Amino acid sequence: MWDFIQTQILGMKWLNILIGELLSALGLDIDSRMGSSIHFFIYDVIKITILLCLLIFVISYIQSLFPPERSRKIMGRFHGIGANIVGALLGTVTPFCSCSSIPIFMGFTSAGLPLGVTFSFLISSPMVDLGSLVLLMSIFGVRIAIVYVVMGLMIAVVGGSLIEKSHMEDQIADFIRNANSSVDIETPSLTVKERLIYAKDQVVSTVKKVFPYILIGVAIGAVIHNWIPQEWIQTVLGSTNPFGVVLATVLGTPMYADMFGVISVAEALLGKGALLGTVLSFMMAVTTLSLPSLVMLKKAIKPKLLAVFIGICVIGIILVGYIFNIAQQLLI
Repeated sequence: MWDFIQTQILGMKWLNILIGELLSALGLDIDSRMGSSIHFFIYDVIKITILLCLLIFVISYIQSLFPPERSRKIMGRFHGIGANIVGALLGTVTPFCSCSSIPIFMGFTSAGLPLGVTFSFLISSPMVDLGSLVLLMSIFGVRIAIVYVVMGLMIAVVGGSLIEKSHMEDQIADFIRNANSSVDIETPSLTVKERLIYAKDQVVSTVKKVFPYILIGVAIGAVIHNWIPQEWIQTVLGSTNPFGVVLATVLGTPMYADMFGVISVAEALLGKGALLGTVLSFMMAVTTLSLPSLVMLKKAIKPKLLAVFIGICVIGIILVGYIFNIAQQLLI
């Protein structure tokens, strides 16, 4: 039963076969390099778009139960490491890219929540949302997806705790610290119909924003999958390069995409012989430390705190990458 769920529902292998038969019926040789690239592109775009719509709808409905005011009250009830865990877990129900998470982080910070808790939220939100769990399950399997999410949550909790203990509240931008936040205003409760409408609107707006990155990511994945020699990937990102994880993290940081945009690239790299941990480090860096998000974050926090945030994330991502590389044989 689980194999059926993994291959046919999440992986949509039936869709892969159907598209291959349709392309063959149109006279395209799907075993050729060009035909295989077209097959890969169409299949991945359709599959990822379907998963995107379904996941964003479900997650947005869940998210409607946790508006910023309610989330702030929940996090305000906890202290110490427990508060960091709650902040990281709340980050998993936000279907946002890193840039979209920053305004919420600013709102939580201006509301007076502990700095470490807000950073736990900021790290986990783009890195390990529920959508990434299901999407990773569809590509890499349940064991890899669960370990990835657990590792991401650990980075968020540990990173937030370290920032909390650093007592760097003075590194928050003055306009946020001095903000007269209105988060104490009671948020009106939504009806089921209103939540469904909200979820639908989130699907439409998210697809409009993300779809170009899906096309770009799948196109890059198709090129890697069918045109770049496997020896090249193995040399740069395989077991012969002990610094592959570091390189993947550095290469992923300037890029801007969410999990839906980068997943095809990761799938193609793994298929070409890149190590699992190296691929996952690349994904984490892209989703968490994109250059646009760092530019936005620089307006909210001062350089010293920004450097600490980047350092914690980079070290955590690199450690996760090497752990996955060591345990690859057990997970695949």
